[in-house]
Amino acid sequence: MLAAVLSLGLIGMIAAVALGLAAKKFAVEVDPRELAALEVLPGANCGACGFPGCAGYAKALVAGTVDLNLCPPGGADVVTTLARILGVEASAAAREIAVVVCQGDNRRAQSRYRYVGLEDCTAAQRIAGGPKTCPGGCLGLGSCQRICPFDAIEMTADGLAVISREKCTGCRKCIAVCPRNVIRMTPYDATVHVLCNSHDKGAVVRKYCQVGCIGCHICQKTVPDAYQIDNFLASVVYEHSADADEAIAKCPTKCIRDFTAGYPEGSSLVPAVPGKPRAA
Repeated sequence: MLAAVLSLGLIGMIAAVALGLAAKKFAVEVDPRELAALEVLPGANCGACGFPGCAGYAKALVAGTVDLNLCPPGGADVVTTLARILGVEASAAAREIAVVVCQGDNRRAQSRYRYVGLEDCTAAQRIAGGPKTCPGGCLGLGSCQRICPFDAIEMTADGLAVISREKCTGCRKCIAVCPRNVIRMTPYDATVHVLCNSHDKGAVVRKYCQVGCIGCHICQKTVPDAYQIDNFLASVVYEHSADADEAIAKCPTKCIRDFTAGYPEGSSLVPAVPGKPRAA
């Protein structure tokens, strides 16, 4: 009995020594800068950098194969810290956030049929092009809200996705999942947007949406440098958007909105800029 116990103990000791030697021989050395970079990154693993997780991005940073500014959730502070860790010059990109360019919820935009399938925008879009009559309107089934890792998207009671300016990190996951391309990346400093995604002529838009752009050119005539019209749809020229709010009051369908004055109707999100009333 004692011999058996001693034999097992000896076998265990030999195995332990063997494992220790193997661990040293086959150990993969990790650059300490990689570990430091990983600690700095937000750990969201959102994929905005093009890698499946923060660890992959940290490794690529140390290898010098990618830029420092590919982590939207981290922002300028993370870029500055990473630059210090890697010993390179920091050059943070301008912050961008996502905006749903639509206000046509279930009350103000018509539907062609009642959809009763999966609560998924892509699934709905595959059935005769989607239930909403507008070919580019928000389907309101919440696919973008469910994919957002930062809880930045709200679905209103009437089926409209609204993105918080304060919570959005610009990871672009919502853009990838939207089958109608109704979500756009915009400069964070630009607060005025044309919330419409239809290129139909004005007479057609009026038939299915109360708040759609009708391509009337009034905004462009009011502030020529701040707006452009492309195939019957107006959009803000963000490089010259400082005076874009001057056209809001003159828009006949109220499809232009300043997000510092308020989010689209039905949203519970509150503008972060004090002193301005919330728009209806």
